[in-house]
Amino acid sequence: MIKSRWLKAATALSLIACASAAQAAPAIEGGERQPLNVEAIVMFLIFVVATLGITKWAASRTKSAADFYAAGGGITGFQNGLAIAGDYMSAASFLGISGLVFASGFDGLIYSIGFLVGWPIVMFLIAERLRNLGRYTFADVAAYRLEATPIRTISALGSLTVVAFYLIAQMVGAGKLIELLFGLEYLYAVIAVGTLMTVYVAFGGMVATTWVQIIKACLLLGGATFMAFVVLMSFSFSPEALFARAVEVHPGQQTIMSPGKMVSDPISAISLGLALMFGTAGLPHILMRFFTVSDAKAARKSVFIATGLIGYFYILTFIIGFGAITFLMNEPAYFKAAADGASYDKVKDLLGGTNMAAVHLANAVGGSLFLGFISAVAFATILAVVAGLTLAGATAISHDLYASVIAKGRASEASEVRLSKITAIIIGFVAIALGYIFEQQNVAFMVGLAFAVAASCNFPVLLMSVLWKGTTTRGAFWGGLAGLVSALVMVCLSPAVWEDTLGYPKGSAPFTYANPALFSMTIAFTLIWLISKLDGSARGDAERAAFDAQYVRSETGLGASGAASH
Repeated sequence: MIKSRWLKAATALSLIACASAAQAAPAIEGGERQPLNVEAIVMFLIFVVATLGITKWAASRTKSAADFYAAGGGITGFQNGLAIAGDYMSAASFLGISGLVFASGFDGLIYSIGFLVGWPIVMFLIAERLRNLGRYTFADVAAYRLEATPIRTISALGSLTVVAFYLIAQMVGAGKLIELLFGLEYLYAVIAVGTLMTVYVAFGGMVATTWVQIIKACLLLGGATFMAFVVLMSFSFSPEALFARAVEVHPGQQTIMSPGKMVSDPISAISLGLALMFGTAGLPHILMRFFTVSDAKAARKSVFIATGLIGYFYILTFIIGFGAITFLMNEPAYFKAAADGASYDKVKDLLGGTNMAAVHLANAVGGSLFLGFISAVAFATILAVVAGLTLAGATAISHDLYASVIAKGRASEASEVRLSKITAIIIGFVAIALGYIFEQQNVAFMVGLAFAVAASCNFPVLLMSVLWKGTTTRGAFWGGLAGLVSALVMVCLSPAVWEDTLGYPKGSAPFTYANPALFSMTIAFTLIWLISKLDGSARGDAERAAFDAQYVRSETGLGASGAASH
């Protein structure tokens, strides 16, 4: 009864927030004041009502910790693959990469490739072993034969750092994006996102979060497919003709078909590539998804399905980016006019900035109705991602820190789940507050920082504890901590923070590279190896001796938990 009242209240809140769109807010990045986007709001409300109905259904099925954290292991491989794709295909991927292609052409693919090639690493090195050794979080796996308190502490620190920076970037992006697309004031947009993500997680747990991600993945893939289809159809399904036309109308001419403009030196390219590849294998909200299936076979199938869908999606964003060049650049209606009232910069003057290229293309190929659909999908995309992040953060606090470190395994399932729900609500309030505080700040570096921390702390601790017999608790803890601290320090000293955010003069940044992963990952892996080698304690010897039993279980699944019965 109480849950039902809360869900009704949440529905009312979302309706109030969307209704306030009548007070149109100024758009971001130089865009014009947006009129009330009725189609987008109606379609989004349909999505909200449907997902709140799913949350109510999920709440009735969530009776244990396994249900709340991992959907009782009852998600199929295909469903989980869709959900992983939905969790991973963020608004940054959809709007950001298509915007990069619109502005830079071929160079925009660097992020697509980096995000995608991390998945074979997840598939072959991590997915099966995660499912066989863990229950709810990757800390379960890292602490399988190592001492629980220090390993779960460093794992939770890494997870919460990733979640915090990722969540701030998503909330600020959500507010700015919805302000532009819906004409909704920034504060109301942030409150709407924070409220809905809290409801999904606190009441529906992993079941509701999974289905929100599945629905969002289907909507996003469907919308992107239609856009790419119309673009290609306009050129008789000839990519060559599409690219030739793009070269003709883009101010960069032939240079948009060649690489090297975005990342100019090899060190930066390698460091960025490492962060994108190995950061994926350390994102806590992605790793959690492998515990929602019944066995290792389903986990492998999940990654296979997700990799195919994500790869297909990034091909679509490439077509959409070039389509935006051909459809928009000669149409003054999509640009701010210069002082003379006639000329405009074909890249910098796009209404709302280059991130809006896909949205404007939706209007160009499908009219206002399809624009409303894509706007609603963009909102749904943000909701799905922040719901996964919130659940990962709540689980790190309730399961890794409270149940395992503070209560030393003596906490009841009921108290652990109750704390997780309370934590999800607190994270929701904190996310709204941080989204509001950081409204005027440059948060572009935060997603990069999240990937750098995931690659420098979470991934080394997880990989070395599972694959190297010599890893000890001391090595994993101090190596992981060094990776975490070094990544944070290097990013703070990089041009993105030192110069762009803190305002110091250009060229004064102590750390000259944009991404620290090459250096911070090297520090983490080296210290894990060195300190473990130097660890001659009895505890270290026992941990090395326990590797064989861990190896057998990680490869065979003997003793691993199966799906919960309902």
